[in-house]
Amino acid sequence: MSVQAQSISPIRLIKLRDVSARTGISASELYRRIAAGTFPRQIHLGPKSVAWLESDVNAWIEARVVESMRLTA
Repeated sequence: MSVQAQSISPIRLIKLRDVSARTGISASELYRRIAAGTFPRQIHLGPKSVAWLESDVNAWIEARVVESMRLTA
C-alpha cells in the first residue's frame, strides 16, 4: 500500500521559503536544527531541489505550541 493510500489528506510538499515563513526561522537556522535532529528533514526532489512534507512542518509547529503551553502552565 502506498503512503498516499494510507493517509487521509493528500501529501503536500512545501519549499524552503514557505517553511521559513511558517516557522519564523531563517534558512540557516532550519538547516542547523535539521543537523541537530530537532527539525524534520527535507525530501530531495532533484540535485538542487528540496521540500518538506507539510504535515511534518505542521506537526513540528504544533509540538512547539504544546511545549510552550506546558512551560507557561
